Amino acid sequence: MPGSEAVKRTTLRSQIAEALRDEVIAGRLPSGRQFTVKEIAEQYGVSATPVREALLDLCSQGLLDVELHKGYRVREFSHADFRDMIEARTLVVEGMFRRSAEQALAAATPEALASVRRRADEAARAALAGDLDILIGYDLRFWREMAGLVANPYISDFLDRLRVQSWIFTVPLLRRLGDLRGRLWHRHSELAEAIACRDVERAQRIVVAYNRHTLELIDALT
Repeated sequence: MPGSEAVKRTTLRSQIAEALRDEVIAGRLPSGRQFTVKEIAEQYGVSATPVREALLDLCSQGLLDVELHKGYRVREFSHADFRDMIEARTLVVEGMFRRSAEQALAAATPEALASVRRRADEAARAALAGDLDILIGYDLRFWREMAGLVANPYISDFLDRLRVQSWIFTVPLLRRLGDLRGRLWHRHSELAEAIACRDVERAQRIVVAYNRHTLELIDALT
């Protein structure tokens, strides 16, 4: 079928990019780690073209840096970078809530709100259990779906990028604690309930408390 090869390559590209992103977030590809297209292609048993395309996608997301004649390096974020991420995502969420109150939430379907609540409950359970790997996946899905209520893909994509970068910085620090039970933020369900009730002020207060908790925890670890 004409074009089927291009579709297959695009799908492979996205699969490799997603798999590598998960490796970076989880810390299995740690900050500063160098690698080549050939190395990744051999690891996944694929040709170099979709790997190169996937790596460029991750560069555009701010997760990798290109090193001339050396390949790629997992980006290293500083504590100052992390504070800037928190500030940026706070501004995005505040703007999202204002828009949501006026437009999106009033039109949000019961099915969409129910899905956000499910993601919130799953993330909260993982956080309370101290299961960092499970939490990361559910947390990213929760915020992605919640941002999706705004019906603006640019907002959703930008917030997702910020949250991924935040996890990349915090995961190695959090793993030093060992037992994470009771240490991780777990008020996802409260936030989802506030959104479902169109209580934007309450939602904003929860997010402010969340950012304060995160900064205090990370400041203590750095």
